[in-house]
Amino acid sequence: MKSVDVIIAGGGAAGLMCALTAARRGRSVVVLEHGARLGNKILISGGGRCNFTNLHVEARHYLTQGSPDFCKSALARFQPADFLAMVEQHGIAWHEKKLGQLFCDGSSKQIVAMLESECAAAGATMVLGAAVQDVRREAQFRVATSQGEFKGASLVIATGGLSFPQLGVSPLGYRVAEQFGLKVIPPRPGLAPLVFHPEDAKAFGELSGVSVDVSIRAVLAGPAFRENLLFTHRGLSGPAVLQASSYRREGEEIVVDLLPGRSAAALLNQERGVSRELKTVLSQWMPQRVAEAWCRRQFPSRPMSRLSHAEIREAGERLNEWRIQPAGDEGYPKAEVTVGGVDTAELSSKTLESWRVPGLYFIGEVVDVTGWLGGYNFQWAWASGHAAGQRV
Repeated sequence: MKSVDVIIAGGGAAGLMCALTAARRGRSVVVLEHGARLGNKILISGGGRCNFTNLHVEARHYLTQGSPDFCKSALARFQPADFLAMVEQHGIAWHEKKLGQLFCDGSSKQIVAMLESECAAAGATMVLGAAVQDVRREAQFRVATSQGEFKGASLVIATGGLSFPQLGVSPLGYRVAEQFGLKVIPPRPGLAPLVFHPEDAKAFGELSGVSVDVSIRAVLAGPAFRENLLFTHRGLSGPAVLQASSYRREGEEIVVDLLPGRSAAALLNQERGVSRELKTVLSQWMPQRVAEAWCRRQFPSRPMSRLSHAEIREAGERLNEWRIQPAGDEGYPKAEVTVGGVDTAELSSKTLESWRVPGLYFIGEVVDVTGWLGGYNFQWAWASGHAAGQRV
């Protein structure tokens, strides 16, 4: 049995950040990764270029069932500029896309190599192919794995969520939390494409690949997101849809504003009396195919001259508040993240340590903190890993 100060279960973004932070403090650290390589989700993120942070990180960019202020402490003590400084120190070229999103110019492999290099320089040990088989707490934590047993004063759970099951994800983190009596908010897919009911699929499936600028929100909770909506063969995707999906609960509608920032009724009233059909008028502001499909499904197209004031008002309301009842979402295989996880009420916001079990920490995606699309989830991984690493 190998004895160390800190055992970290999970060699992803949060786990590696925690390892290098703790090891720099002189702690003996072992990272147990069940897969054959480190940083799997880093490697596939951002189309292989890793959207590693966002310049505009604030607590409001995170969803949790607990206190909305929970993530403030960790985010304040390790900011995007701190991670960017590490990136630049390693000579990794980067660029900013829209809305403060930072990507590697080259490959996401550079980020993994950077983290591995920092861990090695600090003296942290990596053990690959170490599937955790049993966790128990005696005088210290004892973790049995397929690569042997490890003993440590601190145990950090950084096992991630359930998205991208093809990477060999595991519910281990939730099981460990429940084993020690911690509450777990039931996990569900987040940042996931939505699936049409058959009637909507028949009407809009032919638009696959067409994108339109919209504002979209879940009908019962969450902010409105102004970005692109992408029609697919099965339903809706694109940044706006993915964002809203994290706030949508099963069975709930979404609301799409097809003319964001404008009154559709006022625009249509300006065209009242002309001989052109509604679908033709709408094609001034959206792709013609979208206008035609929307009219077939939502409001039969007729010449504007034949529409009453009441009908124009109704058409405008439906354009600004197009309510869609999805059949569901694409699930974990297509979800960017997992919503839910270890209840934040169970953890210290400063250290991510369990209130109930001293020495037990939960960081990253396994915690019920879910960021928006655009680098926010990686910044939570870096910040929470750093917070725990300063304490373990």
